[in-house]
Amino acid sequence: MCPQPDELTNGHETNGHANGTNGSNGSNGHSNGANGSRNGYTGIETNTNPRPHASNPYAPVGDFLSNVSRFKIIESTLREGEQFANAFFNTETKIKIAKALDDFGVDYIELTNPAASEQSRLDCEAICKLGLKAKILTHTRCTMSDARIAVETGVDGVDVVIGTSSYLREHSHGKDMTYIKNAAIEVIEFVKSKGLEIRFSSEDSFRSDLVDLLSIYSAVDKVGVGRVGVADTVGCASPRQVYDLVRTLRGVVSCDIETHFHNDTGCAIANAFCALEAGATHVDTSVIGIGERNGITPLGGLMARMIVADRDYVISKYKLHKLKEIEDMVAEAVEINVPFNNYITGFCAFTHKAGIHAKAILNNPSTYEIINPADFGMSRYVHFASRLTGWNAIKSRVEQLDLELTDEQIKICTAKIKAMADVRPIAIDDADSIIRTFHLNLHSQHEKPLLPNLSPEEQKKFEAKERELRGEKEERDLEKTADMQAKVSDALEEVPKSKKRELELDNGDAEQESPKAKKGSRSSRRTSGKEAA
Repeated sequence: MCPQPDELTNGHETNGHANGTNGSNGSNGHSNGANGSRNGYTGIETNTNPRPHASNPYAPVGDFLSNVSRFKIIESTLREGEQFANAFFNTETKIKIAKALDDFGVDYIELTNPAASEQSRLDCEAICKLGLKAKILTHTRCTMSDARIAVETGVDGVDVVIGTSSYLREHSHGKDMTYIKNAAIEVIEFVKSKGLEIRFSSEDSFRSDLVDLLSIYSAVDKVGVGRVGVADTVGCASPRQVYDLVRTLRGVVSCDIETHFHNDTGCAIANAFCALEAGATHVDTSVIGIGERNGITPLGGLMARMIVADRDYVISKYKLHKLKEIEDMVAEAVEINVPFNNYITGFCAFTHKAGIHAKAILNNPSTYEIINPADFGMSRYVHFASRLTGWNAIKSRVEQLDLELTDEQIKICTAKIKAMADVRPIAIDDADSIIRTFHLNLHSQHEKPLLPNLSPEEQKKFEAKERELRGEKEERDLEKTADMQAKVSDALEEVPKSKKRELELDNGDAEQESPKAKKGSRSSRRTSGKEAA
């Protein structure tokens, strides 16, 4: 179980900050995922993976309890996601999101408790009438009053929840475990009598007493609950704790096991994966992970994790190319940008910048990518307009521009781009201008400036950087020559003394002949000169 809060806070409950005054929280200056070219970036064609169907070294170890290859998703953007700070979904937006999630292929769509408000009830009824392939669930408190409202909305199932940790029993609903068990059994039997699916979940599972948890789960399993839920409500659990609890629970109940992980400590995806390995069957997600506080397991993040574990299952079940469209839709609805480092669809997800990376990616994308962007309808990019670029990336761009340069010329051009990038930030147009002008100057009598809009100060800095780079190259060449001479010297040290004496005698004879040879060479040149005259 998780450590208790009073063991961790050392008497302090706040960090002295409001944690909300940092601006718009999403205006990072980028569209975060536009598939066209971006400043400093270019989409590239690369060699395909030569072994696309090779065995996956990252596949989970086979286990008869593992559900990594047969999991189901309960998509909670329209329930947990409504608890996100910025969220306000009107009926039209909810319907658009529900249809998009259904098209993507999620198994269940979970909606806000219809008892929460009249509009929530009406929205629930409207979505139930859409005739979607995904089953529609609603999430309610473990009370008969909520259950009666829920079963009348047309949903396919009801998810009931009640807090089981000592914190929630004391400070939230004030009920003991006996009351919780009796209330759960009453609600479960009522919902089952209506022919609907029913799930019972504890809340704050990882800070609840293990004996209490197993007791309540066993009791509801005996009366025929469809699923039991494990919820890391405060995001305190670690993957190992998740695995241990779910594995233990798998031996206690025969029904399905649903899991719900908050991301306060950054473990939501790892926890979901470990839960599936331990025998869980269902995972709750939300688009971009939005939800209470830091949210829950993100749909895209789970897809990224699971496609590495079992690509065939994920691709056959979900329309992965729809992910970016869904995330953009939800991000717009809650007025945030998709984070630059978002799984799969983020601005930088498949962008390569360092020269060593670019070279390898151009040869074989699997060298620095565990996920194929094409599986999600995304593109990879090489960021070649920077001081970190390498000549292989520039060579790729030269070929895209349909120009002809030798490798040596490309290396010289690369040095100029790196020098310019040391002077000021350069965009893709700047890099292209340098490449084109460099190519033109090779075939022109009058050399043009690589960038016509440089200020005198920038031009001066650029020339200094070029001299600096040339000096570094000369220094490297000298070091290379010195290394070669050292290797020859080392090799001579290893030659036997008798053989070394012969080599020294041979070298002495050659040195004696050398002046004569040189004199003869000079005489020959003078003779040639006279004859020419």
